[in-house]
Parts: sequence; C-alpha cells; structure tokens
Amino acid sequence: MDGFEIHDPRFAAFVLPNAPLETLGEGFRWCEGPVWFGDRDELLFSDLPNDRVMRWSEHGGVSVFRAPANFENGHARDREGRLLSCSHRGRCITRTELDGIVTVLADRYEGKRLNSPNDIVCKSDGTIWFTDPPYGIQTDYEGGKQEPELPARVYRLDPGTGHLTIVADDFEGPNGLCFSPDESRLYIAESGLQFAAEPTRHLRVFVVGRGGALSGGRVFHTVEPGFADGFRCDVDGNLWSSAGDGVHCIDPSGKLLGKILTAAPVANLAFGGRNRSRLFLCVGQRLMAIYVNQRGAKLL
Repeated sequence: MDGFEIHDPRFAAFVLPNAPLETLGEGFRWCEGPVWFGDRDELLFSDLPNDRVMRWSEHGGVSVFRAPANFENGHARDREGRLLSCSHRGRCITRTELDGIVTVLADRYEGKRLNSPNDIVCKSDGTIWFTDPPYGIQTDYEGGKQEPELPARVYRLDPGTGHLTIVADDFEGPNGLCFSPDESRLYIAESGLQFAAEPTRHLRVFVVGRGGALSGGRVFHTVEPGFADGFRCDVDGNLWSSAGDGVHCIDPSGKLLGKILTAAPVANLAFGGRNRSRLFLCVGQRLMAIYVNQRGAKLL
C-alpha cells in the first residue's frame, strides 16, 4: 500500500487508501508539541527555534498564536481546557489562563532551577506530568545555553498544592510521555545524551500505582530508524510514535503493526479533528495531517 508499511494485518484496517497525507503548513524551522483544541476546532504547535507558537484551523489556515513564546516545546491541556506548556528559555512549565494570562506553575525543585521541560501530559486527576532533560539549555538554537542545576528527571506536579514530585530519575534524556487510555501505564521516551556518539534511545513503560507512584520501567520498544520523540495512544491502547521515517504504530505488547511513511523525520504528533481520527504530524519544517481509521484516546 503506497505510503504505508503493513507489518501486521491489524494495521491494514487502521489506514485509508483514499486518505492522503496532506501538508497544512510549511516554512517553519522545526515543528514540535502539537495539541488539539476540539472546542475551538484548532491545533496549536511550536515552531521552536523561531520562538513562536502557531495556530492552525481548517478555515483559518496557519497564524501566529504567541510570539515570542519563551521557546516553548511540548503542550497539553489541563482538565479545565487551559493550555499547558514547556518553556526551554524560562526553564519552567506554564499555564495559559482562559483570559490569556500566563502563569508559571513550576520552575524549581528544592530551590534549584529545572533544566528545560520538554513534553507534558495531564492525568484525569488533574496532576501534571512532564519530562525535564537538558536539551533546551545545551544550545542557542532551542532556548539558549545555560548551566544545568539538576539531573534529567520526570516530575509530577499537583497544581492544587504546587507540590513537585520526582517520579523517575533513571533517564539520561527523558523526552515524550503518554498515558495509556486507562492510565494504568505511562510510556516515556529515552532519547539519551544529545551529543553522544551512540545515545541510548528506546521507549520504556511504567505501571502507574496508587498515588501516582511508578514501578517497572522496562524497555517496551525500540523505534528504528530514528527514535521515539513524541507519541500518543489510540482508544485501543496502540501507541503511535514519531520516527525517522514517519509514524510507527505499536500495539500494547510492543509489536510494530505498521508505519505511515513521510519524507522527513517526525518529531511529534497528536490526534484531533472530527472524532479524533485525524493525525497531525510535526514533520521538520512542515505541519502535515492524515485521516486514519482509528480514534485517539479521549482527552480534553
């Protein structure tokens, strides 16, 4: 099937031969962090090195949502529909209130500055989970060189109390993260050390226990070519991951089901659109999308 690779017969039912891969916008420097706003029928995403957050809608096309944007990377929505963002330059996570005011939710742990929060998700109980590798403060391209004060970690924030908890600290470079639909699992990408000759790169899966404690952390899958950066689950618990040649669909056991092939590496993705069955892709300098015969796990 042109544009797809079928590695398991199940994947053939997920793709639509008459649904082409579409380019929605181009001319960006590097796209990241897509998040769908169903109530506004629009997608927000970062043009990270250009220090701006972009907006796309079917009828309005592409426009600037926020610039400058403090070099924001990953985005999500909280349980009240507000935008959550990871700022490289500000070394913090923020919430954009419904009136547009930006509130800093966390920028330090035990008095020391965070590194450069990268990706973020919100659990159904309202807690906010995010990864904090040093990538954004290691170059001037994605935020500006600064000295790290903390190791790379994964955190959970209780926005009600402001309490920040370390949930995983055995990563070299934690990157994307995503809950399974029932929130019993948390998938986290290990992207390794940025300038290492052979960085450690794989997807890990943790069991989410009572109170948000994580256990396990085994290697779930290794994406090749390229590596897993951002990813999302569908309603059946399959993981749709960015990769060097497009999007890889992986079942809950870790088996590769198939691929959507693109002309350049995919950095991140999000389900959205009608019935959450449109997959929005950040493909280097382009924003792309494709309809699939599968729905993304329900989020705000």
